[in-house]
Amino acid sequence: MSDVLRVGNASGFYGDRFTAWREMLDGGEVDVLTGDYLAELTMLILGRDRLRDPSLGYAKTFLRQLEGCLGTALDRGVRIVTNAGGLNPAGLAAAIGSLADRLGLTVRVGYVEGDALARPDALTANAYLGAYGIAACLDGGADVVVTGRVTDASLVVGPAIARFGWGRDDLDALAGATVAGHLVECGAQVTGGNFSFFTELPDGGRRPGFPVAELHPDGSCVITKHPGTGGAVTVETVTAQLLYEVGGPAYLGPDVVTRLDTVTLSADGPDRVRVSGVRGTPPPATLKVGVNNLGGFRNSMTFVLCGLDIPAKAALVRSQVEAAVGTEGLAFTLARTDHADAVDTEAASALLHVHLRDGDKARAGRAFSAAAVELALASYPGCTLTTLPGDATPYGVFTADSVPQDAVPHVAVLPSGERVSIPPPARTAGPPDEPGSPAGPPDATTPDRPTPDATASDGTAPDGTAPAADRPVRRAPLGELVGARSGDKGGDANLGVWARTDATWRWLRGWLTTARLRELLPETAPLTVERYELPNLRAVNFVVRGLLGQGVAASTRFDPQAKALGELLRSRLVDLPAELTPGPDSPAVGATPREGR
Repeated sequence: MSDVLRVGNASGFYGDRFTAWREMLDGGEVDVLTGDYLAELTMLILGRDRLRDPSLGYAKTFLRQLEGCLGTALDRGVRIVTNAGGLNPAGLAAAIGSLADRLGLTVRVGYVEGDALARPDALTANAYLGAYGIAACLDGGADVVVTGRVTDASLVVGPAIARFGWGRDDLDALAGATVAGHLVECGAQVTGGNFSFFTELPDGGRRPGFPVAELHPDGSCVITKHPGTGGAVTVETVTAQLLYEVGGPAYLGPDVVTRLDTVTLSADGPDRVRVSGVRGTPPPATLKVGVNNLGGFRNSMTFVLCGLDIPAKAALVRSQVEAAVGTEGLAFTLARTDHADAVDTEAASALLHVHLRDGDKARAGRAFSAAAVELALASYPGCTLTTLPGDATPYGVFTADSVPQDAVPHVAVLPSGERVSIPPPARTAGPPDEPGSPAGPPDATTPDRPTPDATASDGTAPDGTAPAADRPVRRAPLGELVGARSGDKGGDANLGVWARTDATWRWLRGWLTTARLRELLPETAPLTVERYELPNLRAVNFVVRGLLGQGVAASTRFDPQAKALGELLRSRLVDLPAELTPGPDSPAVGATPREGR
């Protein structure tokens, strides 16, 4: 048996590139192919599917993708692991069996269940299970393993447990595999997708390939991709994905707490990045639970305000809409997209977005949208809308909870039909920021409490460099020197910022304080902002509590998942130290272009 397990990923979300499964099977060697379909919003979508038809509740797209490549996977001995089972893993497992019968194939399917919790007051309530149920299905001979709500990284950790035989106390190995799983779970994001410096990629970021993690028995790995595919795998593309949707240095999981501040990234050749040094500590005694409820109904209308008196025009619309439908549940957002002395209508126009959320479908529906349309000839000069009147749509509210690990019946159903109960970890630990935790960085209270702002009272940075006031500066976008990656977790957002050189990191660490972040991103000013440092990555990570309200499904924010928050920060004009120049430590972000790129 090889001492390297090659795990590829062919889906980062429900709706990802349809052809990726075929591309990953045909493009190079893999032992296991994973597909991640679940997100907080996806669970809501699947919950509504199940309301209409109790036999549904899984990602139907996966079945269509599997139809074209199941035979190839079986012929090549590639095992498939996916969380596409969603709210009905048993239903998807049965559907795969029916698909195989129709195709004349013999397939052994296992599935993992127990994540669904009985909560009559919730549309969906699912605990985030770990990887040992997946490993049990693979040990039981499964060609395909279907799960419900497991952690995204478990899709990779499970096959590694099955291959290398790791026990519950192999914490460092489990942590290393967790990092590998986190890096490949979002598909092409680790190979150049959504990358701040996409213009430097060999193919300009046009069609990045999907990733492969080459796992070793100690939990270390190499992140790579198939030869000839687009994008690139570099220390920076891997750093960007490592910072995605994380909080403090302690990355909590059901099998291990992974210390992100121990991760070391190093180049290992063209399109290869080695991930090593990862340490793990015992997992918490509880599991995270994601809960979705229907929050009510929503509707939106957008007015185009052109030319002069934009604020007065917006105020007139507001007073007219409020008079027509009342004030409760209304939200107005004025986007000043207009330019002075513009030569065409679009460039001279601002957009007024009007949102209404209400428990009454009728009020949020035609009563609202028709009231907006009725203003067309009775409001501000040049009144026009970009939207037609329409009915309200339901929206969901996401909340996070926790339950004891031993209260959840984690069960692996083997291809034989045997049901194997997966016991919880025998050794757990309390929250990582409890008194007695290992000492953290010099400027941190504990490794998992937010780090204080790193600049000393006189403005001197931690490396002893001079205060900013005494250094020559140039006015330029922050993004000339740093990259960023941001995302959502329920109602919170994370924003990771990394420096491209050691010199920039020494400046960034002292300069980008929580106070400065609030100044550059005013919408964060009234919110709780936590700041964490990851020196191994030359990065600072911020968690902005409550930025997304009740979660993506309920948010009326222009960027409801905070995906663009990092790019907004990078676009801000700031005083950059004149001696710091743009560009990475190495002369090129990507490998030398090979034929076929």
